[in-house]
Amino acid sequence: MSAVLRAEALGKTYVGGDGSTLQILADVNFEVAAGEFVAIVGASGAGKSTLLHLLGALDRPTTGRIALDGVDYASCDTTALEQIRNRHLGFVFQFHHLLRDFTALENVMLPTRIGGASTAAAEARARELLTQVGLADRVQHRPQQLSGGEQQRVAVARALANKPRVVLADEPSGNLDHLQSDRLHDLLGGLTRDFETALVVVTHNRALAARADRVLAVEGGRLVPVDRVEVTG
Repeated sequence: MSAVLRAEALGKTYVGGDGSTLQILADVNFEVAAGEFVAIVGASGAGKSTLLHLLGALDRPTTGRIALDGVDYASCDTTALEQIRNRHLGFVFQFHHLLRDFTALENVMLPTRIGGASTAAAEARARELLTQVGLADRVQHRPQQLSGGEQQRVAVARALANKPRVVLADEPSGNLDHLQSDRLHDLLGGLTRDFETALVVVTHNRALAARADRVLAVEGGRLVPVDRVEVTG
C-alpha cells in the first residue's frame, strides 16, 4: 500500500532561553497508508505528542520533511497548512475540546462550515456522523449534558466531518473509565474499516495499541517497531 502520510529524517530540537538545546526527535522515518491503523507508544516525555503535532502540521520540524499525499508541508504557507488541517486531517485529543455553548450537532458541523460547506450540507453530514457513533438521540445536547465517553464520540465525529485522509489521536481514552474506554476503542478500531481513513494513535493504553495493524515505540528520539503488545487485566 502506498503511504498517505510520510515523514523522512524528521528531527525536532528545542532551544532554551540560555541557548541550551534539547533534542526530542532525531532521524524519524514514518509512513501510514490509507485504511491502516498505527499505534505509537513510549514513555512519558519520549516525544510521542511532539511527533503527532509535527504530523498534524501543528508544529514544524527542525530537520526532515513531512508530506501528505505528496504535498510537502515545508512548501506550504500558513494558509495552506490551515487548509490541510481542516480538509485532510482529523484530530482527537485526550480532552475533547468541544465548544461548551454549542450542541453536539453544532460542534460536528464546525469543520465543514469552516471549510465552506453550506449550513444544510454541514448539518446533514454532522447528523450522519453522530448517528454512526451512536449519538443520534444526543444531537441537541451540549457537552456538559454528555458523559465523558459521549463527549469523545462527538470529538471523533467532528474529526471525521471533512472525510480526512488521516485521523490523528493523542491519548483519546486517557480521561475515560474502563467501560467508556472499551467503547471508544471499538469506535476507533472501526474507523479504518468503515471510513477508509488512516489512523495514527498515540497511547499508553495497551488494549488500544493491541488493536493496531502496527505498533511503533518512541525510544531515544527514534521510532522502533514493537512486535507484540501484551494486554493484562
